[in-house]
Amino acid sequence: MPYCNVGSDSNKNTIDLYYEDFGQGDTVILIHGWPLSHRMWEKQVSALVENGFRVVAYDRRGFGDSSQPFEGYYYDVFADDLATLITHLGVDKAALVGFSMGGGEVARYIGKYGTEKVSRAVFMSSVVPALGKTEDNPDGADPAVFDGIIQGLTTNRSAFLKGFVKNFYNYEDGKFGLHEENIAYDWNIAVMASPKGTVDSVTAFGSDDFRDDIKKCDVPTLVVHGDSDAIVPFEVSGQRTHELIEGSILKVLNGAPHGITVSHAEEVNTTLIEFLRS
Repeated sequence: MPYCNVGSDSNKNTIDLYYEDFGQGDTVILIHGWPLSHRMWEKQVSALVENGFRVVAYDRRGFGDSSQPFEGYYYDVFADDLATLITHLGVDKAALVGFSMGGGEVARYIGKYGTEKVSRAVFMSSVVPALGKTEDNPDGADPAVFDGIIQGLTTNRSAFLKGFVKNFYNYEDGKFGLHEENIAYDWNIAVMASPKGTVDSVTAFGSDDFRDDIKKCDVPTLVVHGDSDAIVPFEVSGQRTHELIEGSILKVLNGAPHGITVSHAEEVNTTLIEFLRS
C-alpha cells in the first residue's frame, strides 16, 4: 500500500498518509470529509478514472489508514501534509477537490502555497468560507453547536457517530436509494478514526476562517452544494463561497443532503467531469 511520510510526532513516531493512485491523465486529488476517509469517494474514483483522469485519494492524518498521532490536527498542518503529498507524487498541476472539512484543506493550501501547482479547485459541501459564528461572521453556527458535537464524541463517540452519519444523508430508509447498510458502512469508517483526531478536527473546522485564503484562489473554481444540507447549510457556506470567489461556478443540487457523493453520485460525477474537462 502506498504511503507518504509527512514528518514525525513529539515522540518521534513517523506520520504517514495513506493514499490510492489510479488512472492516467490530468491529476485530481480528492480530500475527504469528517469523520470519514478516502473510501467516501468510491463512486467518484471509478467515474474519474474511466473518463481519463489520474485520481489520488488520500486519508487525512488521524483518519482511515493514515497514522493516528495524538497531536497536529490543525488546518495549517493539514495544508502542509497536502503540500508534502503533492511533492511526493511529483505533480506539477492538480485539481484539488475538497468535500466538507476537506474544503478547508483546499482553501488553506491555496492560502499558504498559492496556486502554482493547482489547476482547478472544487469546494463540495464545504465548510469554507467560515463555519463558526464570530463578531464579523454573524451568519455562522453558534459555538455551542461545536461544543455539543465534542460533548457527544467524548460521552459516547460510537453512538454519536451513528446519529451523525444518518444526518449526513437526512436519512430515511430507501430515500436516495440508501439503507441501513450504507449507514453501517460509513459508521465503520468513522468509528475507527483517531478519537483525539476526531475531536480536535471539530475545533479546527468550527473555528478556522478561510476568507483570506480563498481570496488567493485565482484558478477555475467549482462550488457544489445541496440545498437541503443539514450539516453545513448552503446559505452559510456554498452560497457565500461562490460570492467570494470571482468567476466561480455554482452548482446547487435540489433537495440534496450533505453526503452528495453518495446520495447524488451521478449528478456529482457529471458536474465534476464537465468542470474538469472545460
